[in-house]
Amino acid sequence: MTNFFALVPVCAVLALGFAFVMTMKIFQADEGTEAMKEIANAVREGASAYLRRQYRVSGVFFFIIFILLFLLSLNGYLVIFVPFAFLTGGFFSGLAGFCGMKIATASSARTAHACQTSLNEGLRLAFSSGAVMGFIVVGLGLLDLSLWFYSLDWYYSNHFIPSVIDKTTTITSTMLTFGMGASFQALFARVGGGIFTKAADVGADLVGKIEAGIPEDDPRNPAVIADNVGDNVGDVAGMGADLYESYVGSIVATGALGVAAGLGINGITVPMIMAGIGIIASMVGVAFVKTDENATQKSLLMALRKGIFAAAFLVALSTYFVIKTILGIEYIGIAWSVLTGLVAGLLIGLSTEYFTSAHYKPTQHLASTATTGSATLIIEGISVGMFSTAIPVFIISGAILASFGLSGGFQNFSLGLYGIGIAAVGMLSTLGITLATDAYGPVADNAGGNAQMAGLDPKVRERTDALDSLGNTTAATGKGFAIGSAALTALALISAYKEKIVLEGGAMDLDLMNPVVLVGFFIGTMMPYLFSSLTMSAVGRAGSLVVVEVRRQFKEIKGLMEGKAKPDHARCVDIVTTAALKEMRIPAIVAIATPVVIGLLFGINAVGGLLIGATASGFVLAIMMANSGGAWDNAKKYIEEGQHGGKGSVAHKASVVGDTVGDPFKDTSGPSINILIKLMSMVSIVFAAFVLKNTLMP
Repeated sequence: MTNFFALVPVCAVLALGFAFVMTMKIFQADEGTEAMKEIANAVREGASAYLRRQYRVSGVFFFIIFILLFLLSLNGYLVIFVPFAFLTGGFFSGLAGFCGMKIATASSARTAHACQTSLNEGLRLAFSSGAVMGFIVVGLGLLDLSLWFYSLDWYYSNHFIPSVIDKTTTITSTMLTFGMGASFQALFARVGGGIFTKAADVGADLVGKIEAGIPEDDPRNPAVIADNVGDNVGDVAGMGADLYESYVGSIVATGALGVAAGLGINGITVPMIMAGIGIIASMVGVAFVKTDENATQKSLLMALRKGIFAAAFLVALSTYFVIKTILGIEYIGIAWSVLTGLVAGLLIGLSTEYFTSAHYKPTQHLASTATTGSATLIIEGISVGMFSTAIPVFIISGAILASFGLSGGFQNFSLGLYGIGIAAVGMLSTLGITLATDAYGPVADNAGGNAQMAGLDPKVRERTDALDSLGNTTAATGKGFAIGSAALTALALISAYKEKIVLEGGAMDLDLMNPVVLVGFFIGTMMPYLFSSLTMSAVGRAGSLVVVEVRRQFKEIKGLMEGKAKPDHARCVDIVTTAALKEMRIPAIVAIATPVVIGLLFGINAVGGLLIGATASGFVLAIMMANSGGAWDNAKKYIEEGQHGGKGSVAHKASVVGDTVGDPFKDTSGPSINILIKLMSMVSIVFAAFVLKNTLMP
């Protein structure tokens, strides 16, 4: 093992220490008036209560899968460490989301209070909250990976496995199960949190803004607290678990391909070392994020970009020396693959910004269609989302070919696959700061709600709205970034699945003229659509319950509309909590069971086709849904700024409908798809030996 590997746990601890220091600074900030504290506390309690119930439900599923994996290990299909790696992966994924939620709910009132002083103070505090989330995710992910790696390397160096090849293969197989646990928890967090947040948002907007004609986040709205809670459990806790899973998944998949390419232990350590360097680069990037009081949304965006570009530059600068020192000058092409991933991530972000920001023509034109009603707005929004898939597809296609070729794939196929995996690691290496730019958005959104409900000066709401509007763009960018990295990671995982089958004594034929492969491909292509249907329907059903409840309270609570009585916020929180926990189970079961069932019925080649089809269609569908939703959201805010008649106009009411349709697109179904395609790949790898020996297909 290279001595450089000691850098990995050190960087992980540095990330957690950095997050702790920033947390202490956030808690030193004033939370504002008693009304602001009371509102923030209600949101905190609702978010914590939901996550506790979510973890109890997901814990049951984890226990069942753990027992299943344990039985498989007792029967020789898996090594004994696999079930425990699965548990730790899920635990740390959930912990990352929980910590992010706790700091986000502690920051919203403080951000609103900071915005009373200046826009820059509000940005710094909200961004610091997002940065805490980002560094907790990368710190926990890298720490747990390095601890597993050290433990397994020591164990297999001293027990039973004298062969270096067998040792490294066993290590990567075990660590892939760690990734499966993270994916499993991320799916529950994203789907459950997404259903919660969008059901509450739909109920609050449709009844409050359209039917009752009251402002967004008006304290008279019974669903407003549930809406604010949802921002934290879906857009913060769910997103944290999601990107934790992406982060560790890309690293372990690339390590597995490094072993297959003959790079041995160094092939496993390089992606982890690159991730460690990315942590240091992200810390430097955070220092670049600042603005002044007279900042526009464009200059706010540039402030965030400066931090991301600085971190990416530092990673790019160090890549050459890392690859040359650890792998040798003959593998220097792998360094260019890392750069390919970095560039692809930045380009996808710019593409997403163009299609979702109100500063550019697509969203501006979308807003203009609202003047003729919600139908034309929805048609145009879907069109924008569909058209927006072209550029990311070309970017990812170019990144795949470039990273494969630059790493030497046309001479050594396995090495080329390693290059694709390392490109995904490069794309996610600066996750500490890129996640910060995404996670700060919900904090700014909650800060605006807090300012509205606490009756602060309208100028404060203007400042929080400026941060929130920017957050919509950065959130859309972050989703595109996550989906792009998921495509590269899923491709690496498919390659790792093929290598696992070969290791188990099987042989794969992925020729599309093979009818079994074609059957798997068609089923895989359908899976993201089925999954999206399940999650969209769940939001619709849960949202309908909220609509009925909000209407009931407006009708039955005397004096509510006059502000003389308080709404029953707790009832709406309970409704969406119960609905989200109920609705998230079927999508999770479908995602986990499908690759195993297809494998047992049709064989390993059908599973290969399934994974390829799901990755191809899932990537495009996720981009389309995320960008349509982001464009609808920013079109609404563009109108609220005074365009096309402003608030209360026909165009505004149509844009609220469009935003409501877009909410589950961009915050529930779209971001859940990237977990789906990786989780199915992880499950396929872990159950490969069992499927190979028990399939009904000859």
